[in-house]
Amino acid sequence: MSGATASMPPPLTEKKLEKKPIKFSNLLLGAGLNLFEVTTLGQPLEVVKTTMAANRGDGFGSALGRVWGRGGPLGFYQGLIPWAWIEASTKGAVLLFVASEAEYYARSFGASEFFGGITGGVVGGVAQAYATMGFCTCMKTVEITQHKIAAAGVKPPSTFATFMDIYKKEGIRGINKGVNAVAIRQMTNWGSRFGLSRLAEQGIRKVNGKQNGEPLGVAEKILSSAIGGGLSAWNQPIEVIRVEMQSKKEDPNRPKKMTVGNTFKYIYQSNGIKGLYRGVTPRIGLSVWQTVCMVAMGECQGVCGEADWGQGHS
Repeated sequence: MSGATASMPPPLTEKKLEKKPIKFSNLLLGAGLNLFEVTTLGQPLEVVKTTMAANRGDGFGSALGRVWGRGGPLGFYQGLIPWAWIEASTKGAVLLFVASEAEYYARSFGASEFFGGITGGVVGGVAQAYATMGFCTCMKTVEITQHKIAAAGVKPPSTFATFMDIYKKEGIRGINKGVNAVAIRQMTNWGSRFGLSRLAEQGIRKVNGKQNGEPLGVAEKILSSAIGGGLSAWNQPIEVIRVEMQSKKEDPNRPKKMTVGNTFKYIYQSNGIKGLYRGVTPRIGLSVWQTVCMVAMGECQGVCGEADWGQGHS
């Protein structure tokens, strides 16, 4: 009896949550993934989304025509250099570093994979907004929306001339206009993306019989990431508010000092509920592409898994 007992395998125990070291390579990966994302599909989708949000009477087709009219294929890359590249090379590194730390500590206090993912995304998104994204999103939006100056027959100033003009007139607050809306967008963006991606992963594991910790395949990771990214576009009203706050549109009905609250009221009174969701189609495409790049591709490189937020390892 004792021999039989001695030969029995020990009971299975849950893998211990371990603190993984933060590597410089993780930060480089974050920067590289975002540069890849924005230089491929990211900036064209961003330009179309911003154009629709700023011109809320436009449909998807008319927005494409408007962008094409600003410079043909190059019109879809307005704001890429330098603002989108500066933003991409910094925000990805911030996200990977902060989100991995936040999710680890949330899990160490007993949070589930789902809530740990949400925590990592929320904290990482807020850090992105206030550390790097405020002035970059503002300047990209200014560049994309100031085509109206050209339409009036006046040559618009260069990107850097516009930046310095805003800085001289309004200081740091001017070039960070709309940063609170950016923070709300980013925390809801990445909180939703990471959390919903975890939820999708759990469903995929159940369907494919991988509930005992077996690693997901590349296609399964991309599918879960795409689901999380697409569903995270529910917060499009925040994005429309952000674009309106940062645009250079001239309208006597706009509030002089724009806040998230009075901008929401202005858009709703002008365009109703549809106006608040204008640009949601390219936003869904952008969300899916960003999430696939940051979550799936990062995990396939093995770095995000090491950082403890890619698959939500327990």
